Amino acid sequence: MPDPPKVPVGSDGTTLNVAILGPDEHRRGIIRGVIAGHQGLRYREFASYPPRLEDLPKALVQQYQIIIVDIDSNPDFAFKLVETLCANGRTYVMAYSAEADAKTAVRFMRAGVREFFTLPLDPAELISALDRASAPPETAPADSSKAPGKLMVFMGAKGGCGVTTLCSNFAFTLAQDSGSETLLIDLGMPLGDVAINLGLNTDYSLAPALENPQRFDTSMLATLVAQHESGLWVLAAPTELPNKPPQLEAIDKLVAVAREKYTYVVVDIGSRIDLMSSTLFQPSAVVYLVTQVGITEMRNTNRMVLKYFTRRDDNLQIVVNRYKPSDLVFDETQITRALTRPADWKIPDDYAAARRTRNTPTPLALADSAISDVLREMAQAAGGNIPEKKRSRFRIFG
Repeated sequence: MPDPPKVPVGSDGTTLNVAILGPDEHRRGIIRGVIAGHQGLRYREFASYPPRLEDLPKALVQQYQIIIVDIDSNPDFAFKLVETLCANGRTYVMAYSAEADAKTAVRFMRAGVREFFTLPLDPAELISALDRASAPPETAPADSSKAPGKLMVFMGAKGGCGVTTLCSNFAFTLAQDSGSETLLIDLGMPLGDVAINLGLNTDYSLAPALENPQRFDTSMLATLVAQHESGLWVLAAPTELPNKPPQLEAIDKLVAVAREKYTYVVVDIGSRIDLMSSTLFQPSAVVYLVTQVGITEMRNTNRMVLKYFTRRDDNLQIVVNRYKPSDLVFDETQITRALTRPADWKIPDDYAAARRTRNTPTPLALADSAISDVLREMAQAAGGNIPEKKRSRFRIFG
């Protein structure tokens, strides 16, 4: 096979080598035509897969920075091939198919493929992918003006405090009111039900992100999330019980990648204090500690605040859920003493509204109720959108 033709090098003087693997000459020709017109790339074509998996991948990753694979000839072998290529970690692997559905694409993305194309190929998409591949992470231009997304974590002082209901409806309202990219992550494992709470059907979950943190990036994240009609993006909990709990390093990677892509990242962790040493509780994160006026809840809140949150000020928001002044077993002084400080938010006990939404796919935030009013106030405060003159009215329950 002749040497790959040379094309003009990039502005930094470098030339990247591209390997095109696939038995279909017409398909390779389409890709070849795009690459030939791309500055700073040269290519070589391979008309077949290697006869044995160990024959080619090592040489490929040593000689080629970008590898584009046609998976249709032998999908199972192609999967093993790209998995081996991606394990190297230094090669930008792309794949394409005329038959692939969403599940096939996600399967290959989980294996480490950075770009997946469905034929007929859109040259503009391939050009954009080549541009991304041609900019190594250490030299890619960074948007220094873009700060990481704001991280907000909802946790409960006890199971049954209503963390998931408040968290999912808070995120729903934040996405609607702010108009900004908002992601809701369900880490209330092993039985998280954020998606159900919002009436959202999801095909995928956060399981691949936790199982393959070394391969997880914004491209993989995009294949795992589902979008609610409100505009809120949701990364659901796994539908199957995991064999083992996720490593903290995997959760840290998940949080970092999510904050890179989204303006607001809202996380439901239930009552999992085992995550306290993760980056979910970094100083910049806002923690919404959800509790109720009960002996067990007040005791647990007191213990958690004193152990974990004594050094937080505005970044700890204490939320008293199902608050009904007429039924309090403690007076306000006792509640404040137990919480170590006044509650930031008090969610009224509106049983009728909660019941109406519990058995329907309609989010509680859309109900005309005192609960939805406070959720909107919380979301507006989180987004910094409350005019000072309205602040006292918005804190009527706090």
